[in-house]
Amino acid sequence: MSVLTVDKKILNQFGPYTLITGILLIVLGTGGILLPGVMSLSTVLFVGWLLLVGGSLWAIHTYRYSPKSVMGWIKPALLFIIGGLMLFYPVSGVEVVGLLLAVYLLLDAMHSFTIAQSIHPAKGWGWMAFNGVVSILLASLFVLGWPVNSLWLVGLYVSISLLLDGWALIAIGWMLRKGKSS
Repeated sequence: MSVLTVDKKILNQFGPYTLITGILLIVLGTGGILLPGVMSLSTVLFVGWLLLVGGSLWAIHTYRYSPKSVMGWIKPALLFIIGGLMLFYPVSGVEVVGLLLAVYLLLDAMHSFTIAQSIHPAKGWGWMAFNGVVSILLASLFVLGWPVNSLWLVGLYVSISLLLDGWALIAIGWMLRKGKSS
């Protein structure tokens, strides 16, 4: 019989804000589940604005360091175009974000499994593993319903992912807090 050890360094990375972060993620996730269309459009608008801000920063950089480089202006131009399209055509943007979300959910699942494995057998590891399984199921279901159901699926899936991440962090944070007080 082998003795399983918990990597204390990884457990120490979950600090006092783990519970607070978990609660905030649960609130966001619950709001999104109640209003999935609003969460979908909010997600696309947020990403669109991020692209515009990123394009602006990149344009400033290009202007300051290589203003005559045509290749240097391609990246900020693409960021402006894509961000603008997402802002002006948010429903189409939701469909694009939907495909990206399926990829994100697969990556989130791999990350959740890695965390669960690294903190196993400590209490709370099962929640993180459960989060990974749900993320894989959501990614699969999303690809099957794309693009017809994108408007509500994007918001619903983002919300469920936030909700489960929140519960996983609360479970781990609570167990760590409970372990430090005993």
